[in-house]
Amino acid sequence: MSNETRFGVSRYARIALGAVAALAITATAASAQTYGIATMPPGTLSHTTASALAKVLKEKGGLNVLVQPTAGETTLLPLVARGEADLGIANIFEVEAAMKANPDLRLVGSLHSLRGAFWVRKDTPMKTIADLKGKRVVLGFSAMRTIDPLVKAILATGGLTEADVKPVLVPNVVRGADDFANGAADMFFFAFGGAKVREVDATVGGVRALEIPKEGMAAAQKIVPEGYLSPAVPSPFFVGVEQPMGVYTWDNMLVTNAKVKDEVVIKMIETLQANKADLIAVQPALRDFDDKALYKSYDLKYHPGALKYFKDHNITAMKIQ
Repeated sequence: MSNETRFGVSRYARIALGAVAALAITATAASAQTYGIATMPPGTLSHTTASALAKVLKEKGGLNVLVQPTAGETTLLPLVARGEADLGIANIFEVEAAMKANPDLRLVGSLHSLRGAFWVRKDTPMKTIADLKGKRVVLGFSAMRTIDPLVKAILATGGLTEADVKPVLVPNVVRGADDFANGAADMFFFAFGGAKVREVDATVGGVRALEIPKEGMAAAQKIVPEGYLSPAVPSPFFVGVEQPMGVYTWDNMLVTNAKVKDEVVIKMIETLQANKADLIAVQPALRDFDDKALYKSYDLKYHPGALKYFKDHNITAMKIQ
């Protein structure tokens, strides 16, 4: 009998035990990895969306996901492309522009629709976009470059151009809202559902969302083809909507980079899809979330993990609305 057998553990058994231990250490390290999700500043709808995703992915999926606020979407998308953040949330306009300059960016999919408005003080006589002629309108958006065309598109629905208003230059939508609240602008642009909208509404004694005429959308789509109208009714979500009307709508996207592993992206989608109620509890806008709606026919590169998920679940690309 060999010494190894006499002491109860053979050399081969020790090798096997060592391999098991190594696998356990590797699995623990993988589960402990932190994933950053880059988003806009606190108070924005996208920051709340990121908080909902991070909470569900951590509590339900065992993934340690942290929210990384930035100045804006123009800032955060290059961070994701370089791998300084693993995920990012940005509107489709910003994503399309960023993917031309950042070839490592990849789509996971469309998280939910974004619905935005031009808000004015409730005690003003202004009710439609055309009423902004000669008024101080927030523009510039140096940290959110694609917001400018969107604002100009909405102005076009009222037959207005930049020359018809007095531009107030701002870096992002949060600053635009602050300038409005401080009296430096006559309106501000923001997405419905953002905490900042409720804050400004309370600060100034009430806000009103300006109505967009349906017949003006043809002019708007010459500037931004991806924008469309969707219905809105008075509700806590649609702050400032005083009667049923159409509001300007576009897609909010979840992006990642090519280096993130396929299995991580697949697990994220699976976890989000299985825990939709928990997402909505934090961010009501995520009522729109669905794995089938994630995949739309944008002419942009999707992450291979997302494509595998769609293939395995027989999901085909939806036509862009």
